Amino acid sequence: AASCRAKMAAAEERVVGAAPAGYTALAVKFGERQRSPHCLLVKEHQVREGAGTTHPPRRTLFVLNVPPYCGPDSLSRLFARCGHVQSVDICEKPGPGEKKEKLTSKFFNCKTVTGFHVAYVVFRKPAGVQAAKALSQEGPLLISTESHPVKTGISKWIASYEASVVDEEELKAEVDAYMQDYDKKIAEEEAKAAKEEGIPDEEGWVKVTRKGRKPGLPRTEAANLRVLEREKQKRARKELLNFYAWQHRETKREHIAQLRKKFEEDKQRIALMRAQRKFRPY
Repeated sequence: AASCRAKMAAAEERVVGAAPAGYTALAVKFGERQRSPHCLLVKEHQVREGAGTTHPPRRTLFVLNVPPYCGPDSLSRLFARCGHVQSVDICEKPGPGEKKEKLTSKFFNCKTVTGFHVAYVVFRKPAGVQAAKALSQEGPLLISTESHPVKTGISKWIASYEASVVDEEELKAEVDAYMQDYDKKIAEEEAKAAKEEGIPDEEGWVKVTRKGRKPGLPRTEAANLRVLEREKQKRARKELLNFYAWQHRETKREHIAQLRKKFEEDKQRIALMRAQRKFRPY
């Protein structure tokens, strides 16, 4: 039994210590009862100078092989011992990290990342990144603890179902607020366009819109009927052309069949004529 435990410990050390070049392996466990650790691969996130990004250099820790049950709260708690964690961004795969608009909607554009993913942990100070890499010298970190448990099984399903139930009042309030902002934006754009109408730009050009001196006339009922009649005639002409093409193909097939039939009759007639020409003295 002792030799088996020693072999298992040696295997765990080999798994934890194996990491690609440039990465540091951090051993984590889901809970205290888990025997085999899981490896998080971390390194300092590096970007080109002058590139706009939400993951600032020297203060961002890039984390690979993040398991599905480890969310932003769990990562923030794991690395909180290394320094103040400013933000945690979990993505499906590594990206350029360009600045994104902050999602304020609770019901729309909410994409859930499934499977193993990557994470960007942003610290307030650069020392947090080096302290996080130094965690490889410590024992396995626990993701789920008694004070901060991670929901699994039936409790996770119940929480997911409760989160999927939409509150009609909240949804209506969000849609109304969005429409108010949209109407306000459209009104501002129309007011700006009306203010700039007829005023030449820097190159002397004047922008002409439908709201100028000759605005577009609305369609009357007679105009709509004329448009519908033209569409109907167009469809009828197209159907007629298709019919003629089909008739042309059928005529060709019949002509080829008649030629083959006549060819067979000619072969029989020639064979009969040859038979009649044979010499028969008796």
